[in-house]
Amino acid sequence: MDQETLEVLNPATEEVVATVPAATPDDADAAVRRAAAAQRGWAALAPGDRARLLRRFAAVVDEHIEELAALEVREAGHPVGSARWEAGNVRDLLDYAAGGAERLLGQQIPVAGGLDVTFHEPIGVVAVVVPWNFPMPIAAWGFAPALAAGNAVVVKPAETTPLTALRLAGLALEAGLPDGVLQVLPGTGAVAGDALVVHPGVGKVVFTGSTTVGRRVMAKCAERVKRVTLELGGKSANIVFADADVERAAAAAPASFLDNAGQDCCARGRILVERPVYDRFLSLLEPAVLGVVVGDPADPSTGMGPLISAAQRERVRSYVPETAPAVIRGAAPSGKGFWYPATVVECSPGSRAAREEIFGPVAVVIPFADEAEAVRLANATDYGLSGSLWTRDVSRALRVSRALQAGNLSVNSHSSVRYATPFGGFKQSGLGRELGPGALASFTELKNVFVAVEDA
Repeated sequence: MDQETLEVLNPATEEVVATVPAATPDDADAAVRRAAAAQRGWAALAPGDRARLLRRFAAVVDEHIEELAALEVREAGHPVGSARWEAGNVRDLLDYAAGGAERLLGQQIPVAGGLDVTFHEPIGVVAVVVPWNFPMPIAAWGFAPALAAGNAVVVKPAETTPLTALRLAGLALEAGLPDGVLQVLPGTGAVAGDALVVHPGVGKVVFTGSTTVGRRVMAKCAERVKRVTLELGGKSANIVFADADVERAAAAAPASFLDNAGQDCCARGRILVERPVYDRFLSLLEPAVLGVVVGDPADPSTGMGPLISAAQRERVRSYVPETAPAVIRGAAPSGKGFWYPATVVECSPGSRAAREEIFGPVAVVIPFADEAEAVRLANATDYGLSGSLWTRDVSRALRVSRALQAGNLSVNSHSSVRYATPFGGFKQSGLGRELGPGALASFTELKNVFVAVEDA
């Protein structure tokens, strides 16, 4: 029987840009077996040799930034400027992780009767299950530190966006990484994804996606006491206090919920504004939102592209009628493509649009009376991934930052992700941390060895 295939659509044109084979459970088993065989030799390399190969991989990625960005534009609809940044993030993360290969240090622990030391041993084979919203960098968040720590990796990209992951695996081979150390297994989550999650040869699963699917992944891993890192949903708050630089806060707000057409777990989709500056903030926000160019992702002037699919567009659309009329609504191209306009609505804190992750270019705006109410509203969600607060008061910034239940916060900024700092969420936004100086250790088992020493 012919193997099933996946059609990759350009979300800006709805045209088929590629067709790739869809992996079966047998394909997943073969990939894990190849990875296990390759991992033994990879782990046996001196850390400096692994580091050199990963730096070479980073250099090869750098030589192909434009190619990778073009693929991301075609398969995910990302504006080309954003896509270039994403390819550069892969390069930078590989370089950063390479530096950690020689700095994955154990400890010497003082004990009586001998010498006690610890070692970081690679887990073995790691499965990295990647979403469609940021397919290129999120794949690297998993495979770069895992490879540096001596593991082999099988990446399962989203069925709608497999092209950049496939190309990165090819570039790894061009850079000299051993065959089987980094593999990509396109396919559906229900078939290829599940096959990797339950495979006895996979020692750890890194999953990024919805909280609903993340719960199922965690349950399957629990059955086998398998290590798991989960980066799940978000409903982040953007808190603007009356003492903030309101002009700057309003000018920055569109990027916080329109980046990648709002298809971002870190999107600040709940804008909470202190009442004395509420009307002024909205008057400044409107031209900032309407000034975002929506259109052809390949055009360097474009600030926002399409949604990933027609189904996602309908999901986003379902949230707006249940709220009050939009206070700001932008324009979107007509005709082919999965377009949705930038939208800001006023609604109550208990409304569906204020509680659930929309994953589209829609923000809700809600006034608050004082600091205590701002914290209460910001924490009134099942999620806790990111958030921002705008204030000139340093004491308030520290006080509110400690009170917010979120893993990644920015003061007078909307920046959430840096490859050199840890990333992850509270509550139902996930489990564990990615990136930062602890990333490599999360892909290892800590071994303790005691050596008895006889008295002279």
